[in-house]
Amino acid sequence: MENLSKEKYQEMLEKMLLTRRFEEKVSYFFANGLIHGTTHLYVGEEAVATGVCTALSPDDLIVSTHRGHGHCISKGIDLNKMMAELLGKANGYCKGKGGSMHIADVEAGNLGANGVVGGGIPLAVGAGLTTQLKKLDRIVVCFFGDGASNQGSFHEAVNLASIWRLPILFVLENNKYGMSVSIKDSVNIEDLALRAVSYGIKGVNVDGMDVQAVYEETLKAKEYIKENGPLLLVCDTYRYLGHSKSDANVYRSKEEIESWKERDAIIALETFLTDNNIFTQEEIAAIEKDTKQAIEEATAYAQASEYPDISDITNDVYA
Repeated sequence: MENLSKEKYQEMLEKMLLTRRFEEKVSYFFANGLIHGTTHLYVGEEAVATGVCTALSPDDLIVSTHRGHGHCISKGIDLNKMMAELLGKANGYCKGKGGSMHIADVEAGNLGANGVVGGGIPLAVGAGLTTQLKKLDRIVVCFFGDGASNQGSFHEAVNLASIWRLPILFVLENNKYGMSVSIKDSVNIEDLALRAVSYGIKGVNVDGMDVQAVYEETLKAKEYIKENGPLLLVCDTYRYLGHSKSDANVYRSKEEIESWKERDAIIALETFLTDNNIFTQEEIAAIEKDTKQAIEEATAYAQASEYPDISDITNDVYA
């Protein structure tokens, strides 16, 4: 694996740290009753969103999921507006009405998160078809989990994408569990990339705890997709926390969770950077300090923002 530029490594580390710190702050707010509804945290899976999005061009599009904070941050979203949205403030991305699972920023190439499992996959096919018909030089990335790969929306959408040879990268974040069901009990194959074969497209596996590996496979996938059509990239990863904040998380052993934490992507990247004399410990500490400060500034912005006025309650309601 070739070393990247120092700037690229810093971008990766910053994105993963911002995501981790953001999710920790969201968990704190939720525990204190400041975030309503539910939220699905991305802690442990940061290398997938960061690796994929760092390899994208500004014009490339992404479609996110209910566990989408990491995708948003890695695509370059405004942290202030994102935090404001989670706290239900009027200057959030959806004017405080969407919350955790509906953040979108079309100008930044983020077509939005989706509260329906697998609901974003057909949307990505629509964006891919638009890209093809308009002959635009971009790809569409669709994130979803192993549970969503069992939904009919996945199979129908991938089938259409294959038939039409659409420029879509399907990123399957295999974190091993649905709400409380192990993938071992919900899928009868070990290699989810084999599902690509059924639709005549290419399937690739990558270590989703290795941000460099995800980045490199995404770069390869982009070149392949522009010439050949869709590709399924299965990222082997793990969520450290429950499915959502309402999940008691009693179906996994502490030993299992700790074994995955030993492969933590952020620690692994920091160790690689210092061991190879790419960054000093002081430089790493400075990056950690800056990312923490960025989250604190977004928090202050969101807390100081106003709630939506009651007169606005029926605006933006379409059904």
